[in-house]
Amino acid sequence: MIEVNAIGNACPIPVIKTKKALSELGGAGTVKVYVDNETAVQNVTKMAQSAGGNVTCEKEEEKKYVLTIEMEKAPVFDDETTGEGPKAGPTVVAVSSDKMGEGNDELGHVLIKSFIFAVSQLEKLPKTMIFYNGGAQLTCEGSPCLEDLKNLESEGVEILTCGTCLDYYNLKEKLAVGSVSNMYTIVEKLNGAGNIIKP
Repeated sequence: MIEVNAIGNACPIPVIKTKKALSELGGAGTVKVYVDNETAVQNVTKMAQSAGGNVTCEKEEEKKYVLTIEMEKAPVFDDETTGEGPKAGPTVVAVSSDKMGEGNDELGHVLIKSFIFAVSQLEKLPKTMIFYNGGAQLTCEGSPCLEDLKNLESEGVEILTCGTCLDYYNLKEKLAVGSVSNMYTIVEKLNGAGNIIKP
C-alpha cells in the first residue's frame, strides 16, 4: 500500500501526487490519499476512476478526507489510451496572458501559476512553450512562474517569448528564462504542432 499526504496542497498537486503513486504501484494494490477539501476529493476520484481504480472516500474529521483507491491491475491514464490521438507533431503550449480565464484577475493569476506547474508535471512534456502579449510577463523577472519554467527549460522544453511583446511592455531587459522570438518563428512552431494547448 502507498500513502499520499496531500493535506494543504492546492489543485492540481493532489491529482499529480496520486497519479505518481498509482504509477509507482504499477499493478494490483491500494493507494490511500489524504486531502483537505471536497474539490481535491472530486478531482482525485475522477482521475483514479478513469485510470481503472475503485475509489471510496471517508471523511475522518473537518477538512480531512481519506480516499482509498483499489487497483486490480496497472493504471491506464487518459494520455496513454490507444486510438486516434493528435496528429503527428510536437505539443506546443501557447500562453497569451498572465492570467487564466476571465472574471476575477486575482483568481486568474493563481490559475495560470497552477497551469504552468501542471504542465511541468506532465509525463510527456511539450516541445515548446510560447509566451506572447500579456503572457510575456510570465517569463520575466518577478514572475511567480519562473521556477517551474526554469525546470521545464532544464528538461529540454523550448521557452520562447515574443520580442515585440517584450518591447511593448518594456521588459526586454528583464527576460529571465528562455529566449526572445519573433512572429514568423511563432507561426512556424504553431503550424508544425501536432497538439496546441492554450490555457
